[in-house]
Amino acid sequence: MSGLGGLNKTTGGIVIAAVQSQLFRVDTPLDLAKATQHVCDLVRRAKRQYPAVDLVLFPEYCIHGLSMSTDPSIICTMDGPEVTAFRQVCAEEKVWGVFSIMEKNTIEPDAMPWNVGISIDDGGIVVDYYRKMHPWVPVEPWYPGNQGLSVFTGPGGVKMSLIICHDGMFPEMAREAAYLGAEVLLRTAGYTSPIRQAWEVTNRSNALTNLMYTVSVALAGADSTWRSMGETMFVDPEGNILERGDGTVDHVVACEIRPEEVRRRRREWGVENNLFQLGHRGYVAVKGGAGDCLYTYMTDLAAGRYAQAEDKEVKVKDGSVCGFALPNSEYKRDA
Repeated sequence: MSGLGGLNKTTGGIVIAAVQSQLFRVDTPLDLAKATQHVCDLVRRAKRQYPAVDLVLFPEYCIHGLSMSTDPSIICTMDGPEVTAFRQVCAEEKVWGVFSIMEKNTIEPDAMPWNVGISIDDGGIVVDYYRKMHPWVPVEPWYPGNQGLSVFTGPGGVKMSLIICHDGMFPEMAREAAYLGAEVLLRTAGYTSPIRQAWEVTNRSNALTNLMYTVSVALAGADSTWRSMGETMFVDPEGNILERGDGTVDHVVACEIRPEEVRRRRREWGVENNLFQLGHRGYVAVKGGAGDCLYTYMTDLAAGRYAQAEDKEVKVKDGSVCGFALPNSEYKRDA
């Protein structure tokens, strides 16, 4: 039920095209400009290959590559040429787009950049802005997202949420998106091949346990150091893989999404309607079910005292193993 891989769209459905864009080595502003142009050209290609497409999804690091460089000359701003180019191509092709940038941090002069995902509508307007909450430590130097997770109304009125790469390894992220009403969880990544099995496990479990679609895409190809896996994956609300990509560079994988498949299950299911049942435990035995929080890690995290049983034994607690200096910045929430 993928609309013949996104070639067809039925009433109430939308088509999403995920692009396994090329992994580039990006060291200079010229490299950044070339990568941005490449991504814009891929938006045009996706629209030609799949005329019914409503949204084009690009991987994390689609214009920055995996160097983890924090060189200010290649760090973006929301009013810079990269975001401007993305807005223009979405308006030109009349299609939604989801893109990745590393953005200048405005909290303090020496703070690390943010890893940001932006969603742009078919008129070229930025409708959602998300800062990655869980950087892939100790490999990534990005400042942890400080605005929380958001849900936005995408094409066709479908409720969507965007998470980035390592975010998807935390079941709390998918549950938060579903709790806020997301029917489709978008996940963009720069993951390399060793993560392939965990990628599938989490994409499928996030879908099933929250009765939602998950749509995930990673970079493809290799630079002088890294090889990314591609591995686009569309998963339905029961955890079944509808469409799957491979490691082919710039391959466009499309699929029809039918939001009513989410809505019916959340309204009508009894068995495994876990999103509802988390807050209504044992409703067969007690009126309305139990709604208290007996999860110690939740209450400890909310109180600022989170500490796992092995907390004092954890050996890697900073980025020095990957060559990063010890941080000087304190974490600050965004006002």
